[in-house]
Order: sequence, then C-alpha cells, then structure tokens
Amino acid sequence: MIKPDAVGNNHIGPILAKINEAGFRIVAMKYTRLTPELAGKFYEVHKERGFYNDLVSYMSSGPIVAAVLERENAVESFRKLIGATDPAKAEPGTIRNLFAKSIEANAVHGSDSDDNAAIEGNFFFSQMERF
Repeated sequence: MIKPDAVGNNHIGPILAKINEAGFRIVAMKYTRLTPELAGKFYEVHKERGFYNDLVSYMSSGPIVAAVLERENAVESFRKLIGATDPAKAEPGTIRNLFAKSIEANAVHGSDSDDNAAIEGNFFFSQMERF
C-alpha cells in the first residue's frame, strides 16, 4: 500500500517504478481512501497499542494506493525493497529511504507474512478483481 503521505507528495509513479524494477508483477491495484472505520479494521491487530488511534487517523487522512504484488519470495523481497520502518535507518535506495518523511509517515505498507498478505489483499480486492 502506498500511504497518504507518499500519495500527497506525488510519489505514486516513482514508487511503482521501483516496484516494477524489482521484478514485481502488479496483479491488482486501486486508488482509494480509507474511512476511519476501514482503517481501524485494517489495523485492528494494533488496537491495544498506544499508536493505534494516530495510525487510524493518519491512514484515513488522504487517498492511498492498494496493490497486490506477485514475485518469488514476494513478502521477503518487498520488505527488503521498502526498507526499515524508520526511514533514517532504511538502507540507501529503499523506498522508505527515498520517499518517507518519518516513522509515522513512512510512505508504504508491506505485509509481514504470506498469511497476512492474503488477508490484506482480500481486504481491498475480491478474487474477481485480480488479473
């Protein structure tokens, strides 16, 4: 997912270019906006954490780009491509190093496991919407 800060800063194209250059195939993509309710549901796993309300507010503050990507070892490869959550600690050339403003506004979200990738993909897309 390309987050509101990166969308608002016109980084959709450059981020998608990095994803394509890294060998990912985009099988579903949409430009949308999360309501606070949907953002809360998406990040429900963090509900008990202190940053949850700020995260929900931020993720519903502007449009996002949701996508389902394919590639061998997609989750691990994408996590490496996006870099550390803190852009100051992200490797040079990673998406967060190049496009994130802060830990909170870190440009992109990437699933942390194959199971969560399936859950998160299904959150935004039905099987009929995928190519």
